[in-house]
Amino acid sequence: MTDLDRRTLFKAGAAGTGGLLLASVGVAGSPALAAPRVATVLTRKLEVPWGLTFLPNGDALVGERISGDVYRVSRHGGRTRAGHVSGVRDDAGEGGLLGLACSPDFARDRLVYAYLSAASENRIVAMRYVGGRLRRQQRVLGDIPTASTHNGGRLAFGPEGHLFATTGDTRQSNLAQDTGSLAGKILRMTPDGGAPADNPFGNLVWSFGHRNVEGISFDRRGRLWATEFGENTTDELNRIVRGDNYGWPRVEGGDGPGGFHDPFATWSPTSRCSPSGVAVTRGKAWVGALAGRALLCVNLTGPHRGRKHRFFENRFGRIRTVELSPDGALWLTTSNRDGRGSPVGNDDRVIRIRF
Repeated sequence: MTDLDRRTLFKAGAAGTGGLLLASVGVAGSPALAAPRVATVLTRKLEVPWGLTFLPNGDALVGERISGDVYRVSRHGGRTRAGHVSGVRDDAGEGGLLGLACSPDFARDRLVYAYLSAASENRIVAMRYVGGRLRRQQRVLGDIPTASTHNGGRLAFGPEGHLFATTGDTRQSNLAQDTGSLAGKILRMTPDGGAPADNPFGNLVWSFGHRNVEGISFDRRGRLWATEFGENTTDELNRIVRGDNYGWPRVEGGDGPGGFHDPFATWSPTSRCSPSGVAVTRGKAWVGALAGRALLCVNLTGPHRGRKHRFFENRFGRIRTVELSPDGALWLTTSNRDGRGSPVGNDDRVIRIRF
């Protein structure tokens, strides 16, 4: 049996305050795999929820890509509106309100960062979350190239307190190889948008040669992992190293001894994956697949290093975001109303997965 063989485990039951208890899908194979067993819908009838960041108590702020609205989603289920991010371009495409990230000093500064597509640029802004509302939006970084597609957009704070942001090549693939451009990169910056002194190129660029990265996550050792959309053949999971070149557009997937940083894992064809959000826990990368309509898993360590698994295939539709909650669960968002697939239940959801 291969690592893609699957069996379905149906469990019925009533959820508590959190919402509807759903069936779960496991993988036959490695006995060491901590399989996700239970899924609970925390809220539904959203429109393309994209960014998700956790508050200290385990609730999350979730942004709608098209509307620019942000909701507080309770860990027990249900939501309340927390505010609106202004300046969001609302035309068709992949832009809009994208990543969200709470400051590592949130208890003191109450700052929430957002990545958004505006009329002529992608930009990063910061807002204060006070009294259950987002207030005082301030620009942190602008002039990130924008287009209708390939805007990147994920935000995450690293273990040293620096803010990382992913950008797309905006369909100008030559920009990905230009370390003077902010397009097709993973950026590393101070919380106020400055370039740390130890960045490799004297600017905000941390790694380059990326086509469109929509997922980044740090593991326990402080290593950075990223998902990347392929063009026609190969999607990627990469371990990100300071200053490395990941090959786009000169190579899609790995090139062996050719000099580019090869992916840790790949999926082909791209119709089986299209990886967006990623979270690392339990020695595995958990990846949201859009076209693949599944939660994917890659072993990062041990004797089965690199082995891949699939869960919940076709159950929730297009999975956009995967984030690790403070209590060790995974939270997912779906993108079934983004014009790229048939809606599941005619809505988008925030879903909690437990092991």
